[in-house]
Amino acid sequence: MKLTEQQVLHVAKLARLALTPGEVTTYRQQLSAILDAVDALAQVDTSNVPPTSSVNPSAAHLRPDAVSGEVGTKAALANAPEVSGTSFAIPKVLE
Repeated sequence: MKLTEQQVLHVAKLARLALTPGEVTTYRQQLSAILDAVDALAQVDTSNVPPTSSVNPSAAHLRPDAVSGEVGTKAALANAPEVSGTSFAIPKVLE
């Protein structure tokens, strides 16, 4: 599908883009190529393809949840930039 410059300018206006004349030409060619690719996909016969809810044929393989112990205060605060007692020290955001 070949787009006209007016169509490209209309899309640019909707997207609030200011395009140079060179960009209009470039985007006209690129958008036309994209629309041609979409049109080619629309021509594919999918009548014998069953509808799917997922492209992954099997359920996700997740490990079971398991409690593995606590992280101690010392380990939790080891990489903190600032510590205040047994807590993270953060900068005040409200005055």
